[in-house]
Amino acid sequence: MSDIDIRTDGRAGRITLTRPKALNALSYRMCLAVEDAIDAWAHDDAVDLVILDAEGEKAFCAGGDIAELYETGTRGDFAYGQRFWRDEYRMNAKMHEYPKPVVSFLQGFTMGGGVGLGCHGSHRVVCDTSRIAMPECSIGLVPDVGGSWILARAPGHLGEYLGTTGTRMGPADAIRVGFADHYLPDACWAEVKAELARTGRTDAVTQAAQTPAQGKLEALEPHVAAHFAGDTLGDIVASLRADDSDFAQETLAAMARNSPLSMACAIEMQHRLRDMDAGIREALGLEYRFTHRAMEHGDLLEGIRAAIIDKDRNPRWQHTLDAPPMAAAARMLEPLGERALTFERED
Repeated sequence: MSDIDIRTDGRAGRITLTRPKALNALSYRMCLAVEDAIDAWAHDDAVDLVILDAEGEKAFCAGGDIAELYETGTRGDFAYGQRFWRDEYRMNAKMHEYPKPVVSFLQGFTMGGGVGLGCHGSHRVVCDTSRIAMPECSIGLVPDVGGSWILARAPGHLGEYLGTTGTRMGPADAIRVGFADHYLPDACWAEVKAELARTGRTDAVTQAAQTPAQGKLEALEPHVAAHFAGDTLGDIVASLRADDSDFAQETLAAMARNSPLSMACAIEMQHRLRDMDAGIREALGLEYRFTHRAMEHGDLLEGIRAAIIDKDRNPRWQHTLDAPPMAAAARMLEPLGERALTFERED
């Protein structure tokens, strides 16, 4: 497959995304290819670890390839997207639970589907160019691919802040929040990868790791704590609107661009996952409740239209921040019954 290079190299299984002009966006076929590879290597005694990386300087993976979701969804074919998310989430769970080390090298943009691929392994490496984010609310989705689970475990209420604003994290912030483990200057990455493949051991990563420059989130945490501790989107918006600080106004401006329905669900999902001390599978199952309904009942098709089809950046959401959609959010997160995510592969 020209979009992805899967091979073995010494003691390592290697997966390299090879569509840099598309910022290595993850397609349905690529997800299935990754799953097939890691399934095969899990029981291969010649493979000691897996290395995930990507061509190009701009992105490890800037997200999922959503154009096909729009094309099928606008024809009333919601089953395609539901099948895509079901299969992608199964791959995400396998990556998180993998019995061998998975070392991912996350240069440039790592967002959305890229998080699901690169941020569930055992050794997640970032550098100065790394920018990790979960901006799904801007297109009418929620932080998914297991991202809700990482956000729910973030310090304080940073998860709610990052999930509703889509704020990009540099290397220090990504490590602080739990999306990455090690900072290595990208100049040494080639050497480290070669050593990983030669030895089949992760020592090369830990030995080369350094301390990154201080991030931005630590200074913002008191503001985040003051405004994002509310139970609902309405509570958070009211708190921000009562504050004329730069932080509050900039945060409101960021949230005003996003789907109120998606943000309300993103907050509720994190609260549920935190309260139940959930694992990755519970998080993916909750995410699937939303994504299963996203095209038919959510804002996803309108969000994709505004972002990548017409590119007018003027989505017409179903709801507003003046009347946060709590009842609609509850419906989006209702159990799916026999349609619930099962993590079983259907050929």
